[in-house]
Amino acid sequence: MENDDALSRRSFIRAGTAGAAASMAAGTAAAQEGTETATSNGTATGTPTGTDGGTATGTEGGGGGGPGPTETVTVGPGGSLVFEPEELTIETGTTVQWVWDSNMHNVVPTSQPEGANWEGEGEQGTTFDAGHEYSHTFDTTGSYEYVCTPHESAGMIGTIEVVENLETPAPTGPAVPDSAKTLGVGAAFAMVATLLIAYFFLQFGGDNPGHDDEE
Repeated sequence: MENDDALSRRSFIRAGTAGAAASMAAGTAAAQEGTETATSNGTATGTPTGTDGGTATGTEGGGGGGPGPTETVTVGPGGSLVFEPEELTIETGTTVQWVWDSNMHNVVPTSQPEGANWEGEGEQGTTFDAGHEYSHTFDTTGSYEYVCTPHESAGMIGTIEVVENLETPAPTGPAVPDSAKTLGVGAAFAMVATLLIAYFFLQFGGDNPGHDDEE
């Protein structure tokens, strides 16, 4: 019987250790899966910005397009007397495309840095209607201001700040999902609990005073 008890204890320890190891493996796999998912989700964002829009700029209204990034400004969105966005910060080599969404607007520069050659689209009395497009590539750093001359008094004014390089935020590491963290903690707890049960079983499982008498 003592051999049988020892065998039972060894079998119990093996089973408990195997179960704890399996729990730890499952927790590790889940954590790795969560990390890979977060990495793949974070990698595929924001790469092809401005390439498609840059191809079609400058086809109407003049001003020229470039191979660099492209930003779009809506002229009179929904019939409102504004440029959207009103303020824009870009880096050198960026092409800005103005798209008319309502009628009787133009884009006339009122101030620009020395050496810049931006002429805008439309003179004081020339306006364009919805569907018109105009683009210009900015290569000179500094501050630019422009207006829609018929609606300048209504506040239809835009500004562009051109800098050498835009500051980009530092990349952050992939986030591990909370479910993976919870599973990992649970697996570790299960392993510790199993080892403790095995320890107490070894220490006290065979110390039954009446066991030998029954034999």
